[in-house]
Amino acid sequence: MIETIRPGDAAYAQVAGSFAHAGSPAYVFRPRTAEEVAEAVRFAAREGLELSVRSGGHHGAGYGTNDGGVVADLSQLNGIEVDGRRVRLGAGATWGQVAETLAPHGLAISSGDTRSVGVGGLLTGGGIGWMVRKYGPAVDRLVAAEVVTASGEIVRASEQENADLFWAIRGGGGHAGVVTAFEVTAERESAVTFARFTYPAGQAAAVLKKWRDALRTADEGLTSTAQLFPAFGEQAPPSVVILAAYAGDDPAAVESLAALGDLVAKDVKVVPYAEVLEDAFLPPGFQPIVRNRFASDLTDELIDTFAEAEIPLMYREIRAIGGALNRVPAEATAFAHRDAVAMVQTVLLGTPEQHGPRLPAFEALWAALKPHVSGAYGNFLTHPTDEDAAEVYPGATGERLAAIKKVYDPANLFARNIPLTS
Repeated sequence: MIETIRPGDAAYAQVAGSFAHAGSPAYVFRPRTAEEVAEAVRFAAREGLELSVRSGGHHGAGYGTNDGGVVADLSQLNGIEVDGRRVRLGAGATWGQVAETLAPHGLAISSGDTRSVGVGGLLTGGGIGWMVRKYGPAVDRLVAAEVVTASGEIVRASEQENADLFWAIRGGGGHAGVVTAFEVTAERESAVTFARFTYPAGQAAAVLKKWRDALRTADEGLTSTAQLFPAFGEQAPPSVVILAAYAGDDPAAVESLAALGDLVAKDVKVVPYAEVLEDAFLPPGFQPIVRNRFASDLTDELIDTFAEAEIPLMYREIRAIGGALNRVPAEATAFAHRDAVAMVQTVLLGTPEQHGPRLPAFEALWAALKPHVSGAYGNFLTHPTDEDAAEVYPGATGERLAAIKKVYDPANLFARNIPLTS
């Protein structure tokens, strides 16, 4: 019988909310099999209750919980099976668990940057990880999946079976069904060279431009993120941090990033991929506002606008992507952003009460960036607007995803996702 937790139960407080959001669902189901997931889906549909599907619960928009509805918590579906390079991942496993399980086999999957993020949410949203330039997003390694549809049917999706559904779950979030297991091809990577270079905040624009130029000619084995940190009190002044991961044991591959300005600090090490992933936490009461867009070119104008925006407690980053990601046609998957060379992201830190005075400057920054960017990553949006949604699923991608959803989820049971505007 499916495990069910309700308000008043001892475990309710631990399972009601998600990473950054409180919730008060009427039922939290913790299935251990695809059949039990199907049971939870049928229950929500029969009772007319809102349904949230939670893998790791990290989505910033809070889709992993609700008030008064049903949560299907997939955390018990956390099995990891390795068969050569083919790996079967339960949707409720975390990427930290996956990386640690694959390490003894000399394997890795490029899979985000946080240990506790769930397999299901990251994979169905795309999966931009520390080897994205060499292997593409995680979704490009997916070869098949087990999916529960809105009718409660359990089906297999691949290029040969339910191909339209397979297209939709590769970047289309949970709109077409609940993926309970993924079959993924892992890569033979036993170690990565990971580096951190720190520069003065006053050199941000110059450092970013030299960083961009270095990445334009760098080996695709090198993936890098430029981070602009705000001040956190007198003991933590603002700074520019360049993180880099090279797929392999080669410290020389990151050295070009150590000469972008007046170097303040440097740390280079060779580690298993699992050690690159970080833990994530939020101070009590924090509910960040996160927004992102893709860029097909990091122009000087974009960099200047981005670097000069100084808003209290706003973290900024640019992730260099491109490489293998660019070699897949835009129409091949529901992750359509195949011309992107970078992802530009801002995170307004603090509580909801602290956000208000800073929102006009935040919106002004994004208005200034708009001419230079196009497309958005659904996994990194906390307050998705219709404009955001149209950028996540642009044009023909959104139209095709909406058409597939009408077949597999005509009543929109899986509404707790980035909305479709088509």
